[in-house]
Amino acid sequence: MEHGNHHAASEPVESGNVTPQTPEETSDFWDRRYSERPALWSGQPNAALVSEVRGLKPGRVLDVGCGEGADAVWLAEQGWDVTALEVSNVALDRAARQAELRGVTVHWLHSGLVEATLPPASFDLVSAQYPALLRTDSNAAERALLRAVAPGGVLLLVHHQLPADGDAGAHSAALRDYVGLTDVAAMLDENWQIEVDEIRPRNVSAGAGAHHTEDVVLRARRLR
Repeated sequence: MEHGNHHAASEPVESGNVTPQTPEETSDFWDRRYSERPALWSGQPNAALVSEVRGLKPGRVLDVGCGEGADAVWLAEQGWDVTALEVSNVALDRAARQAELRGVTVHWLHSGLVEATLPPASFDLVSAQYPALLRTDSNAAERALLRAVAPGGVLLLVHHQLPADGDAGAHSAALRDYVGLTDVAAMLDENWQIEVDEIRPRNVSAGAGAHHTEDVVLRARRLR
């Protein structure tokens, strides 16, 4: 999650409302949204994360916009040392309860990605699954993502496939307020190697994002 003019939540805002801009607006928006249901998401780890993490040696991982904690808890069960960010205290409370029930330890952080006090270049994996990171002229969110990855580590971003311009009206326009995978990919220089950049089918039967049928997956390794 992000403070200031940035945030990371479980996925981009999907309503006709004006996009939240301040940290207070963002936190309030997501607290209200989570409070509307006993559980907003499916409770299962994201399939793209499970697929892409296979074969990686567990180390330190940053889960950006952890929501109700399904990914963070699953990663901890695989032996990862997990730091999980989220803007909604309602979601964090649910995530912490799940971790306790499953008997795993996660460092939960109610903070924004840009403003969080995170040691640079210290995570073996930075995972952002359907993040809602506001675009800025300074590319602050993109830079924060890249800065967190340790040399030799992996940046994994998964997003919904956006409709073509003009196909989704205001909904599509709202989503375009947020950082997309192409924005991050454009900042990858010779210090990075793109290992996966593809669209793949998405099959989720429950949760608020179940209507999406395709994911865009970007996996890049920091070389130095």
